[in-house]
Amino acid sequence: MAISSAFGMGSGMDINGIVSQLVAAEGQPQFAAISRQETAAKAQVSGLGSLKSALSTFQTAVRKLNDVNLFKTHQATSGNESILKVTAGAGSVAGSHTLRVLDLAKAQKSVAAAEFSGASDVVGSGTLTFSVAGKDDFLLTLDGSNNTLAGIRDAINSASDNNGVMASIINVDSGTPGGGTVSKLVLTAKDTGLANAFSVSAVGDAGLSRLDSSTPENYSGQNAVDARILVDGQAVTRSSNIISDVLQGVTLNLQSVASDTDVNIDIKLDNEAIKKTITDFVAAYNTMTSTTANLGKFAGKDGGSNGVLLGDSILRNVRNGLRQQTSLPVSSASSAFNTLKSIGIDIDKDGVMSMDGGALDKALATNLSSVSDVFSSSDGVANRLNTKVMQYLQTGGALDTRQTSLNKQLKTLSVQRESVQLRLDNVQKGLMKQFIAMDLVVGKFQSTGSFLNNQINQWSR
Repeated sequence: MAISSAFGMGSGMDINGIVSQLVAAEGQPQFAAISRQETAAKAQVSGLGSLKSALSTFQTAVRKLNDVNLFKTHQATSGNESILKVTAGAGSVAGSHTLRVLDLAKAQKSVAAAEFSGASDVVGSGTLTFSVAGKDDFLLTLDGSNNTLAGIRDAINSASDNNGVMASIINVDSGTPGGGTVSKLVLTAKDTGLANAFSVSAVGDAGLSRLDSSTPENYSGQNAVDARILVDGQAVTRSSNIISDVLQGVTLNLQSVASDTDVNIDIKLDNEAIKKTITDFVAAYNTMTSTTANLGKFAGKDGGSNGVLLGDSILRNVRNGLRQQTSLPVSSASSAFNTLKSIGIDIDKDGVMSMDGGALDKALATNLSSVSDVFSSSDGVANRLNTKVMQYLQTGGALDTRQTSLNKQLKTLSVQRESVQLRLDNVQKGLMKQFIAMDLVVGKFQSTGSFLNNQINQWSR
């Protein structure tokens, strides 16, 4: 009876449907209120995340301008890159020079005269000692486990104390007519120049003595050679073809010998690199402005949606704070160039920043250090902006505190939703009991009514 009554068998009513509708009506206002608050909080969390991301991207551009080394950037050019390539780095100084390449640095390459039928041939047993200029010797003990041509090669290359020698095997024509192909050991210095030249001494049997370099006939090949150049007529000798200690901040990369050709080197301020960094800053500022404008947009009569941070005090502070730091004069500037506007950078009434390339070129040519001051001095625009952005992005700052608060609010709303659902579950259980009890009573009444009707019908006959 109880089971059938749960389906309204006594009253004919849809008890489950009725109870579900009553419970839904009871919970709908509370769930709707919670959902509205969750939607608003999530939108603000998302908006603050977008703001933090935009600030971080903007900070990257600002920090490049806050680096005083930017305004010391030089560009070096070579009059003939087939002979010489040049690169200017930190500390380079503007100027012109001539360079002549007399010799390129070369690594020692020694080809053993001893010929073998293959890499598995035994060379000899004993000890090989390798001496590299200015470095500790390293020794190899050769016996039946490693005294073949391949074994010696591998022992040299894998030696933990190998201080500068590489070994390989080449297969070449024999020096005698009809001799076929022979294998030879090749020893090569890991680095170029006389400072990295090496020698080999052998103590052991006659076979191993063929690798002793004190006997001139045992090897042929290329001796180590230092690079020799003339810079402004002055002699320079180095062990490498890449030279970075002759012209301050400039790396010389020697390409080929041209002993009768002077190559011009021109080192000048890299205005294009500076202008690009400033151009990137202007673009980053406008992107930042566009992001904040969208986040705080008021749709009004134009339709569409309002920005998710419309009226938010943090957004307003960010927009006003950044605009103020770009507009104020720079007290630490050293000349008449003491604002962004004075070097060709301006902001219109809509907050859009623009750059006058001609005015910037003139400022750079007139007083480079003053342009640097406008950005990177103690009160420079980039310095101030970087400090301001760091305040916004730091842990415990306004943005971080707001996001933490909103996330706590979302957790609280989730708990409230669970609490409402628990209460509604209990309400549903109570209503089901009441309706089932009612259905049982109605069923009994209907059963009694049917019985009485049958009796009356019987009596009426």
